Amino acid sequence: MSRRIAILLYPGCQSLDVSGPCEVFAGANRYLQAQGKAAAYALSLLAGTREVVTESGLRLVADATPRSVKARLDTLLVPGGFCSAEAKHDPRLLADVRRLAAQSRRVAAVCTGSFVLAAAGLLNGRRATTHWAFCERLARRYPKVEVDPEPIYVRDGRIFTSAGVTAGIDLSLALVEADLGREAALTVARWLVLFLRRPGSQRQFSAHLRGQMAERDGLRRVQGYIADHLDENLGVEALAAVAAMSPRHFARLFKAEVGLTPARYIAQLRLEAARRQLEEGRQSIERVAAACGFGTADTLRRCFKRELKTEPSEYRRRFQSSGPAHTLQ
Repeated sequence: MSRRIAILLYPGCQSLDVSGPCEVFAGANRYLQAQGKAAAYALSLLAGTREVVTESGLRLVADATPRSVKARLDTLLVPGGFCSAEAKHDPRLLADVRRLAAQSRRVAAVCTGSFVLAAAGLLNGRRATTHWAFCERLARRYPKVEVDPEPIYVRDGRIFTSAGVTAGIDLSLALVEADLGREAALTVARWLVLFLRRPGSQRQFSAHLRGQMAERDGLRRVQGYIADHLDENLGVEALAAVAAMSPRHFARLFKAEVGLTPARYIAQLRLEAARRQLEEGRQSIERVAAACGFGTADTLRRCFKRELKTEPSEYRRRFQSSGPAHTLQ
């Protein structure tokens, strides 16, 4: 039987929080159908009105009202949006969330949809996340929720929460992987032309995103140089020469504009590069360590244990594709 997935809409919700997960679950259905198998998911949009206007003005048509749902659901998903601040004060919406959650095997929120779950009492005593810009507010308003601002998504029991917008796609891929296996999730990710299928432990701000905050051309030139020369000497003196600055002046400006010291920024880029190589390639741990600037496999292992609480070999086992992509046509 198909797993019934219901997305609960409200006025002003973020359209990508709805369409992103929909495309992931629809892609999983295509993946199965390409193999001659039955679809795994039956999607439905729920709302108190026939039509819902999203935050961007896009109009979505609901399939049914929340009150009409009597059968058990596999997954209830609540999108976010700036209007979630108003939605969390809607007693009817919160009542629908509580009732539908009780009928569901698992419950998920995308972005600030976490505020709706928190207002409904579903996150009390649980670990959760939301968009980085709202984590402090979530923790302040709902002190019974253990808010973790770092991960792109968090699972606590049957409750899942995620960071902003595109993290809802990562969360949906994780749900597909739990249901159908790793290769199904990776195939859908490739079909959607995602750069990679990010694990939930990945930080909301990667080193590359931080790097985009640099204003000076010289610093941006250094950031490009670092990304292309991870296996080389990247000491402050060498990087200062690339930026045409004195080492002291370079180090001070880099920290001020990027928010990280050069050493910490390089360490994060090297870690991210190693993760990508382990996820996408078949090279030995030793070769990955050398290519990403760690020097030795032992240094890479220590970094993974410290930052990710796992070994490189275990990380590869969990997140690497096991074969070529299937066509979803």
